[in-house]
Amino acid sequence: MRILRAAAYRRMPWKNGGGETIEMVVSPAGASFDTFDWRLSMAHVGAPGPFSLFPGIDRTLSVIEGHGLVLASPGCKLVTLDRQTAPFAFSGDMAVESTLTDGAIDDLNVMTRRGRCHHRVRRQRLTGTAKLAWSGEVGIVVVIGGTAGITVGSQSVMLGPTEAIVLEADDASALTATPQGTAELFVVEIAFG
Repeated sequence: MRILRAAAYRRMPWKNGGGETIEMVVSPAGASFDTFDWRLSMAHVGAPGPFSLFPGIDRTLSVIEGHGLVLASPGCKLVTLDRQTAPFAFSGDMAVESTLTDGAIDDLNVMTRRGRCHHRVRRQRLTGTAKLAWSGEVGIVVVIGGTAGITVGSQSVMLGPTEAIVLEADDASALTATPQGTAELFVVEIAFG
């Protein structure tokens, strides 16, 4: 189990230069936008505008702070995302424009390189202790709202907002999450092939 603390995250410009992303973890370590297999990041969206294009990349976006945004892409229905909606999966090949519904938002973004690996993202709201499971080669649990204790096998850690753990195949596939009051977290599952 690897622990990700907010102080270690890397700030960098968006690929299109229109804002800033906070890279939480990338594989392989140190990979660029053109060479990563998978990537987990957060971004602050303060104004409407285009998303960066990521040809060959599958993305999943979740609003984690703020009221929401609307995504538009030629030939597709408008998609509205907020803190209550399920994570939204889409192709990084698509031209996507965003409009804010009521002020700035923060988002969580998971990306995987198509043909190399794929992912799934689940949003979980906890009011009490919960057993969670993950599958694949990599599992990531991200705490967004609140604080939660996470136990995997014999290891336990307390995670605050935007902190995470990364699990790999030799870690247990089941874990226990115990929120301090209530907590919101995301479970990310990455599989190769």
